[in-house]
Parts: sequence; structure tokens; C-alpha cells
Amino acid sequence: MTQQGDNWWDALYEDAAEDLTPTPSSDSLDAHFTSATQATQAPQAAPPPAPSVPPAPSAPPAPSAPPLPPAPPAPSGPPAPSVLGPAPWEAPVTGPRTFPAAPPADAEPEPDPVREPDPGPAPGSGTDATVLVELPAPGQEPTGHEPTVQVPMPRPRTGFLGSRPPTYEAEPTALPAARPGELADLVADTVLDGARYGTATLRAASVRGDSARYRGEPRRDALLTARFGHDETALVLVAVAAGSRAADEAHLAAADACRWIGEAVGRSHARLSEDIRSGRRGELKSGLQRLTDRTYGRLRARAAERGLAPDAYTATLRCLLIPADPDCRTRVFFGIGGGGLFRLRDGAWQDIEPLLPDPASVTGAPVVGFGSTPPHGTPEVTEEGDRLTMDLGIATAPGPLVEEPVPPPAEPFRFRASVARPGDTLLLASPGLAEPMRGEPALARELAARWTGAEPPGLAAFLADTQLRVTGYADDRTGAAVWEA
Repeated sequence: MTQQGDNWWDALYEDAAEDLTPTPSSDSLDAHFTSATQATQAPQAAPPPAPSVPPAPSAPPAPSAPPLPPAPPAPSGPPAPSVLGPAPWEAPVTGPRTFPAAPPADAEPEPDPVREPDPGPAPGSGTDATVLVELPAPGQEPTGHEPTVQVPMPRPRTGFLGSRPPTYEAEPTALPAARPGELADLVADTVLDGARYGTATLRAASVRGDSARYRGEPRRDALLTARFGHDETALVLVAVAAGSRAADEAHLAAADACRWIGEAVGRSHARLSEDIRSGRRGELKSGLQRLTDRTYGRLRARAAERGLAPDAYTATLRCLLIPADPDCRTRVFFGIGGGGLFRLRDGAWQDIEPLLPDPASVTGAPVVGFGSTPPHGTPEVTEEGDRLTMDLGIATAPGPLVEEPVPPPAEPFRFRASVARPGDTLLLASPGLAEPMRGEPALARELAARWTGAEPPGLAAFLADTQLRVTGYADDRTGAAVWEA
């Protein structure tokens, strides 16, 4: 290389040229080590300066690239994590994961922070139970050794009454047998309904009994709640039917009885609502008895269609009429067969089931109705031979021929019209609920404690109340309660 080339090379890469590479941070392990070594050793003499030589003339240097901006100063804190390192949400694994060892089989379990509740008061006492709960101090983690405090808990709405638990389980086990072509005849295990009209709040429930749930039998009780009409002239019907325990198709007979009495009342709801609001008790009794007799006539005809005896396809029937007019507090009950009608007033139950006349005191031939005397000038017997009690304008229903006059049912007709007071609770019950109400005083006391001086329960609470189990009673239960505001 010539002298001119050497000068150009030295000018381009001389020591005084600016270093364009980023300066490494002085806050490193090597820098700390060098600084500590120099501090512990003795200072050395500086080397003598080199003799100055005049530079040789050279050509002007070639233009170089513009300098890069200086690197930013290194932060004083710890170095930032590398971009290629683990993500912030990925915790570094410092060792193998460990799990707590399982306790030995014979070890006793640790006590739970919430202790078992106290036995509490007996059913029907009307007081709430308390439980002991260990609560930690505010802002501290629980350690299991906190002081215990008494927390009031609401009384349980489930359980049983009696000296021993009922034989069967409380929840459904087996479903009834079904046939492909008769799926419309299936009956649900539980039916629940409710409404509020005027001053009355209605709650109704029908539940399959413990025995039927265990054996896979259908619910023999039937429940119908229906409203006919609009505004103040509307009429609410609650029908409860219970099939015979020994009949195989008892659930079908109960459903037919509710449906047919509902159709009859629906066709005559305007006249019935007017009679209730006007207080025409005699006309109501006569007309409702006629409608009930027609319903049982259709049941006998349906039994003949199926080739069954009349008593093999029948059911008890009990109904309640509630006008939607808020100014009318008259409640009308009618029906045939067993069951119960109870009224809760001033914290005590009253059995207001209508009394039946003594059969020995009844003389003469049986008649269809015992209604009030028709108006003057109206014939008492129609051309077909029926005694006219109340003309509801109902045509004879199509279907199998029913002999006229319709023979009365085997059991007498029941009727009662009463005026409710604010705070009353009226309970219409099927035989499965009426029998424990009369036979187990603890059940009546418990329901009175739950329903006295309180708002009407919700649907779920009412269902739990009506299926409070009683030792020795395992039949279907159906009840409709009306709370008066």
C-alpha cells in the first residue's frame, strides 16, 4: 500500500474517530469487579508520552455517513426484562410442583367452621332456630379458631311430624308406566298455581303421595284453577277431585270431573257471578247442585264406555268460587264426597265442613236438588221430568245418552256460602290433606303458626308447607288456600 493510501486509511480509522457503537452500561458485574480491583491495588506511574511526529500531507478524507443519535442513558434501576423472556403472566417454575399428602384413613376430619345447628324448637312453636357460626375479625383470614356467635336462622319448612320418620322417601323415585298411544293421560307428580284478585290471594298445589311415588303409581288427585270473564264480573273456580284408591283409572276419573265441572261453570259464569254478588244463596245452591249432578252423570256414562262399574270410575269433587269483585267477600263452596273445608281465624283452625242431614230424617223419594222455591208462576217440573231449580241456559252435552232425570250421586251434595273477614285463610283440601289435618293436631298447629299474621307465602313456600310429612299418612295431597287482605 502506498503512503497516500496509508494516510487515507489512518484518517478514516484513527483513534480520534468517534465510536458509533452503543456504550455498554457501566452497571454490570465486570465493571464492579474492575472497580474493586483498582481500589485495592497501588497506583501505577503513567507511561511517558510518545514523541510527536509531524503528519505527512495527505488527500482529503472521503465523506462518511451521518452519525447515529447517541444511545439513551441506562436506567438507574434494575435492568428491564428481556423481550424474549417469559410473559408477565407466566410465573417462572423454580422446582417441581408439590401437592399436600392425603391424610391417613384413620385420621379424624378437621372441624368445619360452621357447627351443626341446635335441635331448636319443636314444630309449631313459632320461634326461629339459631346456629353457632365462627366469624373472623374484619380484614383477617379465617384460622378456624375464631369466637362463635349466634346467628338466627329461619325455621325449616320441611321435615316430618310424628314419633318416627315416614316409611317412604320424601322425593319421587319411580315414574308411572306410560303407553305410546296414551301419553295425554300422563299426570305430573306436582302441580302448583296461584293468583290474586281483589282482596283474595290464591295458592293451590297438588302433590303425589309418598306411597304412589315409591310404587310408581300416578297421582290420583286432580286440580283445576280457572278464571272466567273479565274485570269485576270475573269468577275464579278452584276444583279439587280425588279418585278412588282401588281403581286403576282413578286419575282419569278425577281429571274428567274437574274438566267437566269447569266447562259447566264457565258456560254459566256470568249468572253465577251475579248471584254471588247479589247474595242469592238459594239460587246458587240449586244451580250448582244441578251442574254437579250432570258432571257425575257424565262420569257414569264414561264408565259404561270403558266397561267399568259406576263406582270404579268416579271421584270426590270439591269446588270453590271466588268473585274478582274487590267489594264482594262471599266465598262459595260446593261438592260431593270426602275432603275438608277449614278456616284459619285469629290463629285457630275452624272445621267449617257443611253438615249433612241425618238420613233417618229424610222422607219421600229422592230428588235432584234441594234448591229454593222457583218464582211464582214457574212450573216446578220440566217436560223431561226434572225439577227446575235454576235455569242456566245449559244445553245437554253431546255424548252417550244419560237417562233423565239424572239419578243423584251416592253421596249427598254439600254447599256453603260464607263471608270472609280480613286476615282469614280458607283452606280447601282433598282427603289426603284433610285426614292429617283432623288426625294430627301438630300439623294444624304448624300450619297455623306459619300462616298467621304474615303475608301469603310464595308458591315454593306454600308447596313446602302443604307437603309437610306426617307419620302414617302417605296419600296424595291437594290443597287450595285463600288469604284475605
